[in-house]
Amino acid sequence: MIKTLSTVGSTTYDAIKRDIIFGRLAPGSKLKLEPLKSRYAASVSTLRETLNRLASEGFVAAEEQRGFFVTPVSREDLIEIADLRVLLECSALKVSIENGDADWEGNLVAAHHKLHLMEKQMLSGDETNKEQWKRYDWEFHLAMIQACNSRNLLSLHATLFDKYLRYQMLVLTHRGEIAAQEHRAMFEAALARDAAKAQTILETHIRNGLSHAMAAFT
Repeated sequence: MIKTLSTVGSTTYDAIKRDIIFGRLAPGSKLKLEPLKSRYAASVSTLRETLNRLASEGFVAAEEQRGFFVTPVSREDLIEIADLRVLLECSALKVSIENGDADWEGNLVAAHHKLHLMEKQMLSGDETNKEQWKRYDWEFHLAMIQACNSRNLLSLHATLFDKYLRYQMLVLTHRGEIAAQEHRAMFEAALARDAAKAQTILETHIRNGLSHAMAAFT
């Protein structure tokens, strides 16, 4: 989070970005300032600042003379995002496993436990907490790579993860037991400090998620 943003600006940014990621603001839709003022209880200046920031991150398209639009989606974009995620996350994972201390292990254990409980809920047929499920998914993947100790890499990865998540939410993908098993195997390899195995499982996990999303993507 950029520290110069006001509290109102931060709240507005989080709300609009969340609505884009979870599909409440549809891909390609125009972001008209007046309706947004009412929806997010924010001033025009705050909205412009927020939309420009989201444009710089790739979630919003700013078109001269036409205004702001939610960035469209495409199969090609999804593939590129997945490829970049493999490149960055696998690299960060290797360094993180090599550097991780007892605190890193403890955070990873806690993150996986929360994700595991949520995955059990999802597998039981209760999909009422999708946002919480994806938040725990994000927290687990972040915990895996947190010890890479690169702020720039973690920042780039966070943006890519959100873009990948946006596609998952648009096609409502949930791979069930297979994804849960991949998380477990990745977790166990990381604790065993087997970086090569963890990287292989992570790439498989991302590629399988991509294939699942592509099959549902229209």
